[in-house]
Amino acid sequence: MKPIALQLYTVREQLKEDYTGTLKQLADIGYVGVETGLPKGKAPAEVRGMFDDLGLKIASFGAPLPNADNVERIADTARILGTDKLMVGSGPDRWQSLESVRQVAAEFQAAAEVARPHALRLCCHNHWWEMQEFDGQIAYDVFMAEAPGVFGELDVYWASNFGRIDVPQMVAKYASRLPLLHIKDGPLVKDQKHMAVGAGKMDIPAVIAAADENVLEWLTVEIDACDGDMMTAVRESYDYLVGNGLAEGNR
Repeated sequence: MKPIALQLYTVREQLKEDYTGTLKQLADIGYVGVETGLPKGKAPAEVRGMFDDLGLKIASFGAPLPNADNVERIADTARILGTDKLMVGSGPDRWQSLESVRQVAAEFQAAAEVARPHALRLCCHNHWWEMQEFDGQIAYDVFMAEAPGVFGELDVYWASNFGRIDVPQMVAKYASRLPLLHIKDGPLVKDQKHMAVGAGKMDIPAVIAAADENVLEWLTVEIDACDGDMMTAVRESYDYLVGNGLAEGNR
């Protein structure tokens, strides 16, 4: 089993109201770690101290694409936060043709090469638009082939493209490059809200089983929006994954 983390975007509204209190709730539920960017106005060492005090690890760090001008700063921040994994995504306008997909792949590959000497792994986070087909090719497959130095943080719900793609098969295909999985669930209907993990239509056990035990490091829950109370869904997701022996928690 791999440790369970929460992408803090899930509880963004709660964090606005009470940042430290929300983190404490996550720790009390049993989450081992979080995925986060650097909160505005807070230094990396301050952020690391907050998480350390609560016993929370940082699974991965949301960052811009590394380049020659910013890589030293990114590397210093990642080192202080205690992670070597950078989570980076790109918007739908960049995934509208094979030509644009190849351009994105070239940019990510160049960034991965800049990051590598600093012992950083660049992990691409996907949405549903990376799973569109152009000329019979899935955009994500083209991207992964043309950016071999990039790792994946596969968002398993978006990867399904609302039921069109066999996600366990995709996880198995790229298992050697997936240190991170975003575990998300829902009705598999576009523009409908997500659900607590285990309450939707995703075959979560099959998805996790398809990963490479020697490569996968974290299972990170993310819920963009849901009906009802978000913290309840966060707790239910933890209970489902840990209670069914799919992830390791602290409770």
